[in-house]
Amino acid sequence: MAPQLVGQKKEPYTPVTPFNLNYAPHLGMFKNTVGEDPIDQLNFMADQGFLAFEDNGMKNRDTVLQEKIAATLQKRNMAMGVFVAHTISWKTPNLANGDPALREKFLSEIKKSVEVAQRVNAKWMTVVPGHIDARLSMGYQTAHVVESLKRACDILEPHGLVMVLEPLNFRDHPGLFLSKSPQAFEICKAVDSPSCKILFDIYHQQIQEGNLIPNIEACWDEIAYFQIGDNPGRKEPTTGEINYKNVFKYIHQKGFKGILGMEHGNSKPNEEGEKAVIEAYRTCDDFL
Repeated sequence: MAPQLVGQKKEPYTPVTPFNLNYAPHLGMFKNTVGEDPIDQLNFMADQGFLAFEDNGMKNRDTVLQEKIAATLQKRNMAMGVFVAHTISWKTPNLANGDPALREKFLSEIKKSVEVAQRVNAKWMTVVPGHIDARLSMGYQTAHVVESLKRACDILEPHGLVMVLEPLNFRDHPGLFLSKSPQAFEICKAVDSPSCKILFDIYHQQIQEGNLIPNIEACWDEIAYFQIGDNPGRKEPTTGEINYKNVFKYIHQKGFKGILGMEHGNSKPNEEGEKAVIEAYRTCDDFL
């Protein structure tokens, strides 16, 4: 049965059964239904049964809004998901080339992200190690990245915070250092810290390596966070080739208590598209 869509502007909210997993929408995903106000959007998410929220751009929002978002999440018993912890170097190497100045810049941004995480009650933050250095063999680059991440863990561990490393696919992001889940697994094992784990983006890894459930199983003990998007198109589940009901069922059976960020667009415009997103998650979450 399709879920009841509730919470539209100026109408009373009605409780909806929570989802079985902690799917996390982002701001803008339901703006046509509820309006532009971020707090209204958070309340709408909660009213639809979502238990979490993520915001890649949280670090760049003013502190007043950060505090309002944190207060709303706490009031609605929602968990804060990831935000991007540092400036991602999409075109030139930063962590992979071992440049001391670039490493210090990265560490400085990690320190500032601790303040943001504490302000919004976030545990996880996204780290992307940047572009490759084509002049260095991969072994040297890996060593440079591992050393930078160990230094970052020295900052994060005392606060109980976790940077999640996100491998990105070669098609959308050619030339990046980190693209595969086994590579992320190897790096996390080398860093050997509870503050360095994997963000397994199901969309990216479907493109990069496929074989999703076996690969998730292989690196399970280093995964701390998931993100979602169907392929092709990077829209909500049920719009592409990934059997999300089976993937979600597997993740649930593993006892995962973390967050699955809805890092995708809507396949249809306007309120119709926003209803379709909610219905897609209700369909794929119906695995028990």
